[in-house]
Amino acid sequence: MPSQRMQVTDQDLQYFVNTIKSVSKYDFSEYSEKSLKRRLQKILEDYNLDLTSLLTSLRLDRDFLEKVVKEVTVNTTELFRDPPVWHLLRSRILPRFKNNKTINIWHAGCSTGQEVYSMMILLNEMEMLDKAKIFATDLNSDVLDAAKQGVYKYRFNLGYLDNFDKVIKQNPLNFEEYNDVPYEKYFDIDKVRDTITMKKFLTERPIFRKHDLVVDGNIFFAKFDLILCRNVIIYFNYSLQNKVFELFHNNLYPKGILLLGMHETILGPWATRFERLGQAYIKK
Repeated sequence: MPSQRMQVTDQDLQYFVNTIKSVSKYDFSEYSEKSLKRRLQKILEDYNLDLTSLLTSLRLDRDFLEKVVKEVTVNTTELFRDPPVWHLLRSRILPRFKNNKTINIWHAGCSTGQEVYSMMILLNEMEMLDKAKIFATDLNSDVLDAAKQGVYKYRFNLGYLDNFDKVIKQNPLNFEEYNDVPYEKYFDIDKVRDTITMKKFLTERPIFRKHDLVVDGNIFFAKFDLILCRNVIIYFNYSLQNKVFELFHNNLYPKGILLLGMHETILGPWATRFERLGQAYIKK
């Protein structure tokens, strides 16, 4: 049957997940079924395969397996994504760590790194970057390579500059205040080559590592003051979300903060272990 006409069933999804789990350490069994079905459907169509051929290729070809895993995971990010969240960070969250000797920050599911660079720019404007230790992880090695380079498309990402203005130049609590921070302080724009390139003092600072939230635990052997995991757990089922919340709670300092995405929240047993402040959750 041509793959374009295939409708992925629950059983198809189970075969897919079980096959990947049997030949690798990747475990998608607790990912959102709806999201995973969409991705499996797209993979079958893109490679023009039926399910049997796909499963055979996954078993026999390690490179193909890695490619499929990368396509299962979602990578969407931008510089200063959701400015109100960055306003919260600037006014209510980061000032709590002003007197720390060091600030340990973990970006879990960092994708191509724009959130990591946003954080460092904001920390630098608040004169806190020198004391920050920045850790960033993702399951996808390709997006990690892109994050390390810190080079992004200019025309495609013109919205970055609007976000930068809203977070770094403007103060939503005082509209008369305006900080004329030039873009070239933090990145170079080359309109001919269509690139935005982060400055070297930013790209050389973070520690980027490949990491699977489902199975790897804390690979840094450090506790954290702030963990950002935005728009990741929305793709996990309830059980897996709680495992990840447990991982984060156990690896935050007392009063440490977990920041989630705009459409994510902590429900269930871990909700009582945090105090909520907008999209931020403070460890009790």
